[in-house]
Amino acid sequence: MFVVVWRFEIAEEKRAAFEAAYGPDGAWAQLFRSSPRYLGTELLRDAYVPGAYLTIDRWASEDDFRAFRKEHDRQYEKLDRECDALTMRETRIGAYTA
Repeated sequence: MFVVVWRFEIAEEKRAAFEAAYGPDGAWAQLFRSSPRYLGTELLRDAYVPGAYLTIDRWASEDDFRAFRKEHDRQYEKLDRECDALTMRETRIGAYTA
């Protein structure tokens, strides 16, 4: 399994829209589902820091994730630009194998 983890800081007035876009049924997960090798997304809200979130995207392998990115780069970048307004800060924590 290959996992990509991101950390986000979100303004209070944009939290609902962020959760809708980045949650397990949101726009990102819908795009990722075009790959049969996508395993799912988790959206975690920090219990103590308001507006802090993690996303965890799971793929069958790193090669599957890379193939998805190559095939869907245009859609990925378009959605990324559309979602920029939802975040104050976005940090890639890392990419991990299990």
